[in-house]
Amino acid sequence: MSIQILGMVATQNGSESLGWANSKVVDPAFLRAFARAHDAAGFDRTLIGYSAASPDGFAIASDILATTERLGVLIAHRPGFTEPVLVARKLATLENLYGEGRVAIHHISGGSDTDQQREGDFSDKPARYRRTAEFIDVLRRTLTSAEPFDHEGEFYKYVGAFSAVKPNGQIPIFFGGQSGDAVAIGAEHTDTFMLFGEPLAPTAERIALIRAEAAKHGRNVEFSVSLRPIVADTEDAAWEKAAAIYDAAAERLGNHQAGWRFGRRQGDQTSTSAQRLQDAAAESEVHDERLWTGITKLVGPAGNSTAPVGTPAQVAEAILKYYDLGVTRVLIRGFDPLNDVRRWGEELVPLLRSGAAARDAAASDVSGEPALVGAGGTA
Repeated sequence: MSIQILGMVATQNGSESLGWANSKVVDPAFLRAFARAHDAAGFDRTLIGYSAASPDGFAIASDILATTERLGVLIAHRPGFTEPVLVARKLATLENLYGEGRVAIHHISGGSDTDQQREGDFSDKPARYRRTAEFIDVLRRTLTSAEPFDHEGEFYKYVGAFSAVKPNGQIPIFFGGQSGDAVAIGAEHTDTFMLFGEPLAPTAERIALIRAEAAKHGRNVEFSVSLRPIVADTEDAAWEKAAAIYDAAAERLGNHQAGWRFGRRQGDQTSTSAQRLQDAAAESEVHDERLWTGITKLVGPAGNSTAPVGTPAQVAEAILKYYDLGVTRVLIRGFDPLNDVRRWGEELVPLLRSGAAARDAAASDVSGEPALVGAGGTA
């Protein structure tokens, strides 16, 4: 096994506690500083999010790749708005321009009917997941086929589809969703299945479920978990910091500053993944000693809102417990986004890498073989 650390960039500074109201939607100077901070802090890849009104992810990806030395990108998109043959060429072109291994794609079938309809998509969720499955099939074939091919499916039809530009390596495919349809489609088609930061026990259950589904297709799948670390020099200071974040977010929410961004309210979310986080928040404000759900409960069904709280060593150990479950990619983003990344590069990121390496070495010593995790692809 080996851990990969993902971040999440944005084109403007802000968060639930900082707000976004006074920031330009596209702030090139901030974006580039943010990307360089991830690169300097040792992140492997950074997610570029998606909504019906957000800036274009492929344009942002190109700027990040040109700005940084080694940082990879994970471009979120919704299948159905751009043809898979075109997305394949866009991905392969970026990879040829900026280097093997630096480009990956994340498929979001749509957790909000409201946000889907803003872009003219009125299909129901089962249809969206079927479309995602077909999209990934065509995308893979376009990226790899040495000859033109024909395709006729439920959503796409092509005669002589072909891409002259091919990636030098593999374009990793990520996927998210927790409904029954999502699990079935993701397990069959994705390389890395992205999970929100649920408590450890339900995370283990989801991993087991998805692995069993993937095994039906003779596949292995990697897993990523998304968290919002809150770190300070002492545990008490970290919890005080969490309380301050909560108070600031509550004030902004009351002033209608925290729940509306890129034309989307947090409450628009109707995904099973987001509801599972809400269920955890309703059950307890703290799980597994330091997984805090305060912001989750405050802002409603929004993803990636649970936060491990403590010193860098405590938070690293809490995150590595997911690694023990088989999670090999960890996405972390902060409530003070740029400054958090800079601090994490000093302590948290090195602790995550050294902790994972120590676990791998211990597992190798016990078995006599290198610790391995089967995967659908490198990410």
